[in-house]
Amino acid sequence: MPRLRPRRPRRHLTALTAALSLPLGLLAAGAGAGTAQAAAVQCSVDYKTNDWGSGFTAELTLTNRGSAALNGWTLTYSYAGDQKLTNGWNGVWSQSGKNVTVTNAGWNGTVAAGAAVTAGGQFTYSGANAAPTDFAVNGTSCTGAHQPPVAVLTSPAAGAVYAAGDAVPLAATAAAADGATVDKVEFYSDTTLLGTDTTAPFTYSAATLAAGAHSLYAKAYDSQGASAESAPVGITVAAGPALVATPGQLAVRQGGTGTFDLKLSTAPTSNVTVTVARTSGNTGLAASPASLTFTPANWNTAQKVTVTAAATGTGVAVFTATAPGHAKAEVQATQLAADSTYDARFLDLYGKITNPANGYFSPEGIPYHSVETLIVEAPDHGHETTSEAYSYLIWLQAMYGKISGDWTKFNGAWDTMEKFMIPTHADQPTNSAYNASKPATYAPEWDLPSQYPAKLDSGVTSGSDPIAAELKSAYGTDDIYGMHWIQDVDNVYGFGNEPGKCSAGPTATGPSYINTFQRGPQESVWETVTHPTCDNFSYGGKNGYLDLFTGDSSYAKQWKYTNAPDADARAVQAAYWADLWAKEQGKGSQVSATVGKAAKMGDYLRYAMFDKYFKKVGNCVGPTACPAGTGKDSSHYLMSWYYAWGGAVDTSAGWSWRIGSSHAHGGYQNPLAAYALSEYAPLKPKSATGQTDWATSLDRQLEFYRWLQSSEGAIAGGATNSWQGRYATPPAGTPTFHGMYYDEKPVYHDPASNQWFGFQAWSMERVAEYYQQTGDTAAKTVLDKWVSWALSKTTINPDGTFRIPSTLQWSGAPDTWNAANPGANTGLHVTVADYTNDVGVAAAYAKTLTYYAAKSGHAEAKRVAKALLDGMWDHHQDPLGIAVEETRADYNRFDDPVYVPSGWTGVMPNGDAVNNTSTFASIRSFYQDDPAWPKIEAYLAGGAAPVFTYHRFWAQADIALAMGSYAELLE
Repeated sequence: MPRLRPRRPRRHLTALTAALSLPLGLLAAGAGAGTAQAAAVQCSVDYKTNDWGSGFTAELTLTNRGSAALNGWTLTYSYAGDQKLTNGWNGVWSQSGKNVTVTNAGWNGTVAAGAAVTAGGQFTYSGANAAPTDFAVNGTSCTGAHQPPVAVLTSPAAGAVYAAGDAVPLAATAAAADGATVDKVEFYSDTTLLGTDTTAPFTYSAATLAAGAHSLYAKAYDSQGASAESAPVGITVAAGPALVATPGQLAVRQGGTGTFDLKLSTAPTSNVTVTVARTSGNTGLAASPASLTFTPANWNTAQKVTVTAAATGTGVAVFTATAPGHAKAEVQATQLAADSTYDARFLDLYGKITNPANGYFSPEGIPYHSVETLIVEAPDHGHETTSEAYSYLIWLQAMYGKISGDWTKFNGAWDTMEKFMIPTHADQPTNSAYNASKPATYAPEWDLPSQYPAKLDSGVTSGSDPIAAELKSAYGTDDIYGMHWIQDVDNVYGFGNEPGKCSAGPTATGPSYINTFQRGPQESVWETVTHPTCDNFSYGGKNGYLDLFTGDSSYAKQWKYTNAPDADARAVQAAYWADLWAKEQGKGSQVSATVGKAAKMGDYLRYAMFDKYFKKVGNCVGPTACPAGTGKDSSHYLMSWYYAWGGAVDTSAGWSWRIGSSHAHGGYQNPLAAYALSEYAPLKPKSATGQTDWATSLDRQLEFYRWLQSSEGAIAGGATNSWQGRYATPPAGTPTFHGMYYDEKPVYHDPASNQWFGFQAWSMERVAEYYQQTGDTAAKTVLDKWVSWALSKTTINPDGTFRIPSTLQWSGAPDTWNAANPGANTGLHVTVADYTNDVGVAAAYAKTLTYYAAKSGHAEAKRVAKALLDGMWDHHQDPLGIAVEETRADYNRFDDPVYVPSGWTGVMPNGDAVNNTSTFASIRSFYQDDPAWPKIEAYLAGGAAPVFTYHRFWAQADIALAMGSYAELLE
């Protein structure tokens, strides 16, 4: 099995069948190549040093470029000088004379096909320090497979602004490896090919770029058919002549200065006088000079403006540059405390994230899942988005408000989410027909996609929904105020389910609601059939896509949505901090309306506390034998994997449904949100029992963590009220929690949902925030043990790089829960299978340590939090943010078959056929037009696993938030 690359998880579905989800970052398992030991070693070694004259650290990255896994490796090489080994890490290091040997550690001995492993060592030397050239692995020289070319886009500069109609000069350097030559270089804007050059120097003049933001890159092809693209460069094309200010965000410390550059986007015919003035905000910031002159000769030469900060005060000021006949340019300068290193880092990264030219947002201001388009995780395309991304945007803007004092962006982020990700009344038109005494018709969840469609069974009685009436009474509507979990922002699929519309089809240009996972725990992202949330039978088969998932005697056109509770809870969490921070500034009234909306969202979020069919919680076995719930006895008071709702498109048809979820995962709990919704007055829900439900949930979540905590300290999977999603009988002896059964890997199995360390960091970060705010000893008890375990598995190398846990492996089970005398869980164990330098997870982990250290005074937690933040900042910055390379061995699953029942035929909006011969790629033919597609083709043809550097929105936001949190609490 390949080593899974850690990424942010989640997946969900809507309908009456199982809403089962894959993490938004974890990839499907089973993607590895075979492990035949007879295969010859094929490898490459990258060697990097950090040299200070008398010593250095060496980082060696071994990439397995063969088709079989390496099961145990020994890397050898030699030096030409007097380099002497001092110590090493991530392997067993030794030296004999000039020869160095590195043997795998116990945890990194297996290197999957296409995957890589990194080890480091520290040396002393005198004289020359020439790099070695004779690497070998297991005795085989690492000449390796053919290496792809290298491409670098050298023009235009990142952040450049041009006027529409002016030519944008593109230039690239390209180099081929292994004796090959560069055949051509293509130049792209996003996924659009602009032009090609076949001879060096490689250039192209793009004169037809439309006004707006563009992500440009070059792609080189060599004489052996390999290709590779450069890192993207973001630029802006203005509708006419414009002033260009760089950077757009500027941090200036008290008593200090900062500068920004000004120039023109296009050559003028005569001199242009530019005026610079503070137009709003902090009067403690001043800019000079107040006037600059540009001529037809120097229009493109930047002139500097200096911003000076007073010795006291903080806050943001907007400086506006204006000139006749030119679009203005604005710079937001923020005055920081004199020692605010980490706040300054927040603003630097915030500026990169919010720069339109860098590609994190759609024209509507919606955050994409990633800047890059070819990425398959829980979203199966980079320009989809999730409720998770919206919640991170709200949190990012809350932190920006804390640092800058500007709360308009926080309010605007919530407005964007409300407009595009909470279904309007037109999107959920038949909720008034909902019968709370019969919430939904039962359908079992099955183990395999091939067991679907799942037959609806009206003979199974569901319980009653106890909160529908009080929600309608509190808010005067039958509609649900919660986010749907996934959206096709650019309408790549073509369903055209724009907010407020059922289906506009492929011609729609705005964001489109979609859904994916719906067929049991083994349905990985590679086995899904993407479908619309509003299924009016325009696409798919004769019944749209409905009969792929549920079996019924007849089908009606319908709408359906699924909520990801962790995302809505994160939005509430962000609103809590926004309210506290705004009030500290005397600006609470500026966010009060948005905070009120967060309280409303939290009220509806209670649907995540209920069993899927509102069955009684506890020892619930047998779909007919398990009694229907009455009142709140169907609530487990935990954050489950989803809640969902749907109904008829035809408003005269008069039916709708709602379901909760029986499965609760440790990684989804949010005690900070539960605390805010039960104890913090501005966020207490309006409904009759919302506050008390969240108070119960807070206690239940803290118990849940304690119950799931392994002997070592990590938090195990979760629990379910519906074994196998069909109220089956669990194995004898299965431990229970308030009558729910322990589930080692709740919800999804491909890959197992308990493996990703990111769930640990995410979840414990929320516990740490709650602990920092309240000092609750129940939270401290869990954190003390977890932090000790996590720190023991974290390596901070001498050069500042780091390794944190990645994949976890589990054995045993917890004790049955006894609130009066919690067990020690001596039979529940975790081991770390491999390690990573994943920056998004590292940021969440650093935040956990930051909040914990701020309350507990734990010195080692503080030291490691700082080391993780400094390591990311010092080693992994690029023009778009902070990111690391990822080898994607799982991308061999583009050819995976997608189960479609025999005889079922249909089409996607673009005409792709859906039938029993379909594969993941065949029903997503749009990927063949993606500039990165040749990487996938080469891999599927037997080449090395492709390497990508991804800029996920959630990860960049979390890194920025980690910097801001450290500044607030520990700097």
